[in-house]
Amino acid sequence: MSSGGGDSMEAEYIRRHHRHEPRENQCTSALVRHIKAPVHLVWSLVRRFDQPQKYKPFVSRCTMKGDLGIGSVREVNVKSGLPATTSTERLELLDDDEHILGIKIVGGDHRLRNYASIITVHPEVIEGRPGTLVIESFVVDVPEGNTKDDTCYFVEALIRCNLKSLADVSERMAVQDRTEPINH
Repeated sequence: MSSGGGDSMEAEYIRRHHRHEPRENQCTSALVRHIKAPVHLVWSLVRRFDQPQKYKPFVSRCTMKGDLGIGSVREVNVKSGLPATTSTERLELLDDDEHILGIKIVGGDHRLRNYASIITVHPEVIEGRPGTLVIESFVVDVPEGNTKDDTCYFVEALIRCNLKSLADVSERMAVQDRTEPINH
């Protein structure tokens, strides 16, 4: 999907922004998605800690406690079909200059204990147009009775779904937002 050094840039971004130090009973991973939409559109969705439902398909509702600053907490209601109904999440990092969002799950009725994630958004060129490289990484405890592989596979599947939805929503917005003529 990427050409000419794209993979080395991904590795550099991961090295720079996605440093998780998993303990013995934890797993960690980083996922990458290339989106055919400019950074400002993608970031406008990602940065909305108070509105994850704008692109996360498993979120039915989000209620904020406090303002939108570091340390604020959101209560997320999860759609049926997942082994959870609520998740309580704290905003750990929000950097509008570097396009970095970090969250930590601090409660809820699910098995994701000590879960923390970082999502970064980087400009790139896709097919000659402004595009976005999105990287999301996480670290989480492996629940009793599960393997690291099973736990990582489950979380990666959720993140892949969220990133696909983020791409779909962003790319739709980019098409509607397009001001230059399409036939160059």
